[in-house]
Amino acid sequence: METTVAHSLSAKKRARQNARRNTINRARKSRVKTQIKHFESAAGSGDVEAAGQQYRLAAQLLDKTAAGSTMHKKTTARKKSRLAKKLNILKEKKA
Repeated sequence: METTVAHSLSAKKRARQNARRNTINRARKSRVKTQIKHFESAAGSGDVEAAGQQYRLAAQLLDKTAAGSTMHKKTTARKKSRLAKKLNILKEKKA
């Protein structure tokens, strides 16, 4: 564990809690980024079905991340909107 400059017990506890939350939040953001990359690769290959499935998984993960306040709700909405836009363009090309 890192040495902190906190002196009081409550400040030391807060530093421990912040370190723990930081680890959890980074893992959640990493999972979101990975899922978005899976969607991007499926969309890049031109497979509409796979891209649709990956979009649903990414949207679900983004919603969970926003619910836990790891990401702001409007940030997740913006990301979902951009992914949906890419999916719709892909569907138009295939139709």
